[in-house]
Amino acid sequence: MSISIFDLFKVGIGPSSSHTVGPMNAARSFALGLSEAGLLPQCHRVVAELYGSLGATGAGHGSPKAVILGLEGETPEGVDVGGIAERLDTLRNSGKLHLLGSKTVKFSYDNDLLLHRAESLPFHSNGMRFSAYDTQGEVIYSRVYYSVGGGFILDETAAEGGAVTNVPSVLAHPFGSGAELLARCKDSGLSISALMMENEKAWRSEEDI
Repeated sequence: MSISIFDLFKVGIGPSSSHTVGPMNAARSFALGLSEAGLLPQCHRVVAELYGSLGATGAGHGSPKAVILGLEGETPEGVDVGGIAERLDTLRNSGKLHLLGSKTVKFSYDNDLLLHRAESLPFHSNGMRFSAYDTQGEVIYSRVYYSVGGGFILDETAAEGGAVTNVPSVLAHPFGSGAELLARCKDSGLSISALMMENEKAWRSEEDI
């Protein structure tokens, strides 16, 4: 597996990358998919279901708040943490959620955010299902996601294919262990930091890095 250091070490809301960052990313991905499918105007209600470990730990690891914020379009690195409590109170009192900050839909914290403590989805213990409904109560869009650690998520299709990490480019100096890293440095004459810079260019320009 190869991964950028900026994906391995990331800024994000706590307390858990698996239970907070991942669910927020999944919820936002669902909302974006709903919008890209042209179904946002038809959406009247959204239901989020958390399974396995996510359902069992519930609010203790921040998963419910992460899901709500993700549905409203927030990102783990960009959300205003100081305003979260007030936003959640407003949602509870109003029964309304603002999908991607633009489309207002019905949302009951007690009935539309379901924690399945004793049930798991097949691929991973941190499973989630999001469903959008129209005014007739019919499902118009539904997706399953898994939070697989470090804030990374997989949708159901990727999970079935067994792909946990996508490597976009061939690394200049691939390695799979500390010993291999040192050997690559010796062979190339590069320091560890210089070698890592060359590898990071597989994902970003030097200016972005």
